[in-house]
Amino acid sequence: MSFSFENKVALITGAGSGIGLATAKAFAQAGASVALVDMNEEAARVAAEALVAAGHQAIGIRCDVADEDQVQAMVSKTVAAFGRLDAAFNNAGIQNVLAEVADSTMEDYDRVMSVNLRGVWSCMKFQLQHMRRQGSGTIVNCSSLGGLVGGAERASYHAAKHGVIGLTKSAALEYATRNIRINAVCPGLIWTPMVDQMVAAGQGDAMQAMVKSVPMGRHGLPEEIADAVLWLSSNTSSYVTGQSISVDGGFIMR
Repeated sequence: MSFSFENKVALITGAGSGIGLATAKAFAQAGASVALVDMNEEAARVAAEALVAAGHQAIGIRCDVADEDQVQAMVSKTVAAFGRLDAAFNNAGIQNVLAEVADSTMEDYDRVMSVNLRGVWSCMKFQLQHMRRQGSGTIVNCSSLGGLVGGAERASYHAAKHGVIGLTKSAALEYATRNIRINAVCPGLIWTPMVDQMVAAGQGDAMQAMVKSVPMGRHGLPEEIADAVLWLSSNTSSYVTGQSISVDGGFIMR
């Protein structure tokens, strides 16, 4: 299925690589003007320049989603550049330091929550302020399988991702009658630079064990998440809101 986002504007956080970059490319190829947001300013700029060189409308914006002032400025820059905001994918996220709860630090807990949960809340806050005035819009938040199940030594990460689903459901209820839909995707084992970092940190065996537990017998691709995000952002999902959709090769069926 192909999607058309002609004359629409999409904003993607964590767009410098992985799932975010794949989604930004998909929106651009579907005709949208795209704001690529990342804490890594160079990654956002390079990705945006590549889309512009390919004939698309795109800008790169540096933003730490844990900083509310930067988030507000990021949304304002997007609207100033393109005149509106039709679709947002709140994808930026980080991993926790692996540790049992008894051995976790407050600093790491706060670091993970500030990006993975408060960052999503902050992004939604300012996106919704504009969409509410505009009278339309879609938001897709990136949760995780970690938002649906537990995981040893990952309590902070899983707690934040569970929280994203709660934020999604509550906000969807608030805006259901105002032409604004809010959903979440829950990626399974998707091969991204974050997974590369986990393997480099010595978690390769754990990754291989996870692949064996996926009914489809393989890891997913960032583009497969992008397809789900575009569907949730398109009119073909016009009666879908408040949902958390697993894109996981069947893992959650177990």
